[in-house]
Amino acid sequence: LSGQLSVRCHPCTRLPGMARVLPSVPPAFHVLPDRLFYGWYVTFACACLMFVGVGIGYYGLPVFLSPLREEHGWTTAQVSWAPAIYFGISGITGALSGPYIDRHGPGVLIFVGMLLNAASAASIGLVNELWQLYLAYFVFAVAFGMSTSVATNAIITRWFIRRRALATSFAATGVSMGGIILAPTASRLIDSGGLELATPILGVIVLLVSMPVIFLILAPDPAAVGLTPDGDSQDSPGYTDSDRFRAAQARSWTRIEAVHTVAFWAILTAFLLALVSQTGYVIHQVSFLEDRLGSRSAASLTISLTAFGSTVARLVVGLFADRADKRLIAACLFLLQASCITVVAHVDSVAVTWLVTFAFGFTIGNIYMMQSLLVGEIFGMVSFGMIFGLVSLAGQAGSGVGPIAVGYLHDRSGGYTAPFTILAAIDVVAAAVILLARPASSKDPPGGALRSDYSPALSGSSEGLSSSTTEGR
Repeated sequence: LSGQLSVRCHPCTRLPGMARVLPSVPPAFHVLPDRLFYGWYVTFACACLMFVGVGIGYYGLPVFLSPLREEHGWTTAQVSWAPAIYFGISGITGALSGPYIDRHGPGVLIFVGMLLNAASAASIGLVNELWQLYLAYFVFAVAFGMSTSVATNAIITRWFIRRRALATSFAATGVSMGGIILAPTASRLIDSGGLELATPILGVIVLLVSMPVIFLILAPDPAAVGLTPDGDSQDSPGYTDSDRFRAAQARSWTRIEAVHTVAFWAILTAFLLALVSQTGYVIHQVSFLEDRLGSRSAASLTISLTAFGSTVARLVVGLFADRADKRLIAACLFLLQASCITVVAHVDSVAVTWLVTFAFGFTIGNIYMMQSLLVGEIFGMVSFGMIFGLVSLAGQAGSGVGPIAVGYLHDRSGGYTAPFTILAAIDVVAAAVILLARPASSKDPPGGALRSDYSPALSGSSEGLSSSTTEGR
């Protein structure tokens, strides 16, 4: 059993070539204080990966939009195809990566993905033709799908059960910090030297942040280092009360079994709609607010304010989401998002704009977080990569459609009021749909077999787990 767990958690021991460069046990495991559960160090590593992977890949998109349009004379609709490609292809890549991550772990995909992330980010400022822009974003999307979307969420899902929402909120803080730090940094670099200066520097930042945590800290699964989820044992307080939930976490689902549940389609549809709305607004946020606030730099600061609001709200939600109905939390977030978009589109006030921008941040990070938490709670950790990859594919498709639709409606209507109003209505529909995402009851057909190779990790038993790694600490 120890050998099976080692192979499953560390594909680098069986895959040739590049996979061998990844350490089987991270060096930091032997030197960091063990008073703190090592899963929290892994959470920090995931936050760093999200900082550059999402901070540049997501928050960088609205900052790049106006300069690309102005420099090359392209229309809003033409430029909007670049983020559409990004979201669509990253969703497909995440869906394809999910089953691989379930079987072999995410280590190699994260490493290769971050290399591609850096290269593609650096190349955006060098494009001269539309097809070159689309190609750069295609590679950018593949990098994101491999290294950030499904991979980091799968890691957190395996390391935590009882405190999964809290850990996810901490890890996703890296996303917000990317918006707070990298978006205004990119904007200042663009103002100083154009995209030709800004994007290569951003590419270097990706490597400087990601490579150390990949090789020194990251561990894809607690069993790989002789630990259990949450650091729990059978003697831990409250462990018995969560036995049933832990057993559900070890259920193995096939793709056919998952798609025959109402919960799967409710999650997929609701987040598809919510991300059409969210990304459709965010990608055009800087362009829309540039005239109202007086400059691109001021408009870019709204991205940082949104990210700051996201950080605060995500940490607050993470404190209670493990004990609350996540469907209701998601529905409230969708309705808040609808309200913010409606107000910013129809109320032409600078003060109100800044206030609503901050409130919009309450939704932007928590919606992504609730997506992974609902999948993990209902479908467990064994098949998380496969199922979350499919849900993420739909969400990324929605994220791709949103900017295109808004760009098209903007060019046809001559403004953003009409498309933003439509986005708000879509959010209301999403709030109703997510309430249908209920776990399978005891009367429903079983979702799959209990994976025996997860039993020691979930039961808190140390039998079958190698003790060599813990002795090394």
